Amino acid sequence: MSHNPRMFEIGASLREARIKRGLTPADVQQAIRIRDRYLQALEEERWELLPGEVYVKGFLRTYADFLGLDGNLYVDEYNSRFAQRDEPALAPERPLRPVPRLGGSGPLRSALAVVALVAIVAGVAAWRLTRSPGSSSPPQSVSTATTTSSKPPAKKPHRHPRVAALPSRALLVASRGNCWLEIRQGSASGPLLYEDTLPQGQSLPVSLAHGPLWIRIGDPPSLDIRLGGKLLTGLPTQTGNVLLTRRGLEPA
Repeated sequence: MSHNPRMFEIGASLREARIKRGLTPADVQQAIRIRDRYLQALEEERWELLPGEVYVKGFLRTYADFLGLDGNLYVDEYNSRFAQRDEPALAPERPLRPVPRLGGSGPLRSALAVVALVAIVAGVAAWRLTRSPGSSSPPQSVSTATTTSSKPPAKKPHRHPRVAALPSRALLVASRGNCWLEIRQGSASGPLLYEDTLPQGQSLPVSLAHGPLWIRIGDPPSLDIRLGGKLLTGLPTQTGNVLLTRRGLEPA
């Protein structure tokens, strides 16, 4: 029977390390500003109670580092066992509509036959009247007056312009060098989601589905932030803070 030496119980080891240090969830919450219900979810490995994968990894790294453990090791273990991998959605096939046959069938075909027969009888009767004996007037042609009713053009329904949905995810890229980042939910006093150095050439996806993110940037000239594929402007020229929202960057 094979055994993976790296596999361990994430939640149980976090709880054991906290208890060994004589800490309560309230003590941890006050120290790292992560709500106790999220700490309990981490210790019970109930990932569905957390806001999303980005938050799971950020909370794991912060909690493990606070307890003196290797935060990266816990994130790697989560990625290898629990991380979700998106699969491309298949486009549903459009049902084929039957092509209507010209001429119709059943009652419609019978009605057309009756109309044609009436038209033939009327034509024959008119021809006989024009050919009757004793008539001195030349045959008169039967003309059919066609009247076209003038109808006002139908008004096109007013269509409201569609407003594009704001993007809910952003990408932080260390394009020109290593960049230290501190990311918190909502404001500078919000829960800590990420605190580490992002190596040059690597990127960090973040979610804005639960509100804006407060970000402290150690080396702004080395960092690019893309929102919905668009490169944002407005980063400070030196170490500073910004507020990343679904509309863009704001000073913080």
